[in-house]
Amino acid sequence: MQRPLGAQIAHMLKSRGVDTVFGIPGVHNIEMYRGMEQAGLRHVLARHEQGAGFMADGYTRATGRPGVCTLITGPGVLNALTALGQSYSDSVPVLALASCLDETAARRGQLHQMRDQRAAAGTVCAWSEVARDAATAYALIDRALGEFGSARPRPRAIHLPIATLGAPADAPPAAPARAARPEATHAQVTAVVDAVLAAERPLFVFGGGALGGADVVPDLLRQTGAASFTTYAARGIVPPGHPAHFGAFLARPDSARVAAQADLVIALGTELSEVDLWRDALGHDCPTIRVDIDPEILTACGPRDMPILGDAGALMRALAIAIPARTEDRAPCWDLDEIAHTRARWRAEVMAERPGVVETAEALRDAMPDDAMIWSDMTQFAYGATEVWDMPRPGHWHHPYGFGTLGYALPAAIGGAVARPGLPTVAILGDYGLQYTLPELGTAVELGLPLPILVWDNAQLGEIRDAMVAAQIAPTAVVARNPDFLALARAYGAHATQPDTLDALKAALVQAFTADRPTLIRMTPAML
Repeated sequence: MQRPLGAQIAHMLKSRGVDTVFGIPGVHNIEMYRGMEQAGLRHVLARHEQGAGFMADGYTRATGRPGVCTLITGPGVLNALTALGQSYSDSVPVLALASCLDETAARRGQLHQMRDQRAAAGTVCAWSEVARDAATAYALIDRALGEFGSARPRPRAIHLPIATLGAPADAPPAAPARAARPEATHAQVTAVVDAVLAAERPLFVFGGGALGGADVVPDLLRQTGAASFTTYAARGIVPPGHPAHFGAFLARPDSARVAAQADLVIALGTELSEVDLWRDALGHDCPTIRVDIDPEILTACGPRDMPILGDAGALMRALAIAIPARTEDRAPCWDLDEIAHTRARWRAEVMAERPGVVETAEALRDAMPDDAMIWSDMTQFAYGATEVWDMPRPGHWHHPYGFGTLGYALPAAIGGAVARPGLPTVAILGDYGLQYTLPELGTAVELGLPLPILVWDNAQLGEIRDAMVAAQIAPTAVVARNPDFLALARAYGAHATQPDTLDALKAALVQAFTADRPTLIRMTPAML
């Protein structure tokens, strides 16, 4: 049957597996809302389009399914670009559906008019296209959903003219078949097995793109005798306390010394980027096997390296089958006592650099359920915690790594909590970052989410202050007058508390998981 295109799109999304949409209705995009209720889509009302984009990002990270946000023309799109940029940086498949003006070449002075909305969104999305008819809109939606599962899953933006959204349209076609991600060939798997078994000191580096093979990681380390690191995004892929694991300490300068001891590095699903290493290179001088679904990453390989375009998790599972067919488990190739000593030394460095963070993080870790999913912000507390906090399972701590956006944690955790009803979800952020997206607390209260919001309040931009001091710059503009966070939270209708000891902090966290609404928990160095 014919419906206005906006309503048809709602039904199409539902038929393609989408169940939740995040956004704010506006005069230009109201046709997108005509069919939502009838189609059975849940709409979560954000307080700002940036929040809607972050919520869609958090929903996606929690479920693995594409998050969808609806945006209005012009300023609505621009407000969401920060969130889409974060999704692009962290390979998160978010679909942004935005209204746009019907014509901009001849007319000026229209509501929400900007010079080139499509191009603006294209700066932070894998692609950004305008659909001027129903057939194009359907094709672009299916193209986006198909590419999310077969290529690097970055955000896509589709812009829909206002008149087109309201015009009658035929129903969308049936869902097309979707391609799978590329996988390593049999010859490539054999070559990797040969190289790993020939190495005397192999070193695995697991990235966020390797989470699909998490179940075989203990087998791989046992079969190969290798040691391992993880990037921040891959924390939990190696079981906590594994004796051959150096942890998520790649950013420690001394990790370059460790990498230099390897005679083969196997980098799985990681860019080894600046925000992974905080230096130019890993530090090794040996061949590297690099496995990634993004061909651009593989162009950085050297003449001795082995680039493999394919899904890292699938290759890991293939190795776990192929290696036992060739040989028995190998003895550890690295000194396990030295690994333990090195990890302890790096932990001590974090304690010295960021006083109070390690003790507080470890108290929270002890009280945190194993299935808790955590979203953190750009805050000094998270920088330290992500190094020392061993996660019990992978894919359960999400951080705005590459783009580095302040204000990410609260709305993204809301999206995650919506995606995981009945399961523990946590936001961790700093006193400054909270103020970027604080109004989204209203959404969490409306939804009745039992969301602990842990705020590290040191009353300043502590990381920037330390950077200024290290650069011999007099600390400037790093102290701002904070509001009464507890009163603000209560004004929104949330619970609020300020523990005075680490034991009280743990008790507050446990209580927040069973509350009838979110709880803001203010953490200060005075707890220690």
